Amino acid sequence: MRIFSGIQPTGRKHLGNYLGAIRNYVAMQDEGEAIYCVVDLHAITVDFDPAELRERVYNTTAILVAAGLDPAQCILFRQSDVPEHTELCWLLTSVTAYGELSRMTQFKEKSEQQKSFVSAGLFMYPVLQAADILAYQTDEVPIGEDQKQHLELARNVADRFNTRYGETFIVPRHRIPRVAARVRDLQSPLKQMSTTASTEQGKVHILDDPDVIRRKFQAAVTDARRDVVRSPDKPGISNLIELMAAARGISPDDVEREYAGAPGYADFKRDVGDAVVKLLAPVRDRYGPLRDDERALEAILIKGADKARAIAADTITRARTRTGFGRPQ
Repeated sequence: MRIFSGIQPTGRKHLGNYLGAIRNYVAMQDEGEAIYCVVDLHAITVDFDPAELRERVYNTTAILVAAGLDPAQCILFRQSDVPEHTELCWLLTSVTAYGELSRMTQFKEKSEQQKSFVSAGLFMYPVLQAADILAYQTDEVPIGEDQKQHLELARNVADRFNTRYGETFIVPRHRIPRVAARVRDLQSPLKQMSTTASTEQGKVHILDDPDVIRRKFQAAVTDARRDVVRSPDKPGISNLIELMAAARGISPDDVEREYAGAPGYADFKRDVGDAVVKLLAPVRDRYGPLRDDERALEAILIKGADKARAIAADTITRARTRTGFGRPQ
């Protein structure tokens, strides 16, 4: 089985990134051929600083390795080092409808945030994402709940290309965490925890100081009731139950049973904060030494890109041949 996923090098990685994606990356590298990409081309679809982008690529790489990715066991590379991604993106535009892209929820949300200038790259983002996945003949993609629509587009594009030009791509399937698939903002629990949209108090960064994490959970918005149970009208406490379950490796039902009859939320919120601190501590401890050695990080990305290109080049050759481009094979 071949696994692929990409992660943006924008902003500081938060708990939603860790539970929705990074932790799955680590687990899945034992299940097949795992390919992971720091998607710097996606990062330029919004306003960015070039010097900061380079730093954030290294930050993200260090986070991934600190979390447990082993470059000897998986392929870890920088997207822009593999030009096959952009060529395949252009080929896939021929089987992607304008209407499909205009209906993308993330495009609507991000374009609303950037009214002064919405780039064409932001609109085309899902096509490049489809190219990222399909270039590696991917069987399974670990994603958070928020990426289901984008993966469905990639599946539609693969099917359409195969129907029009002949069997070329594997149609990928997703894997979504059963617990904490969509981590909520601690201050606005109806919204997803976000790098850009959440306030500092609403998101927990992977590298936050333990006391900062505890304070954020103590201040988390819940509700006027006192019972620790999940309910549609209790998004804040439901989010904390999911986070406790994910951090401790138990089910949300187990959390509810453990805190049945609790006198209120104060002790529960303290315990969630402690559980998250314990979960993130190994990553935080390993990150510093890894981030300090940029030459080693660059070596990981270059070696990974060489391996990735060897795979993607075969796919591109097949796609070019099917669409009538280049020299006859």
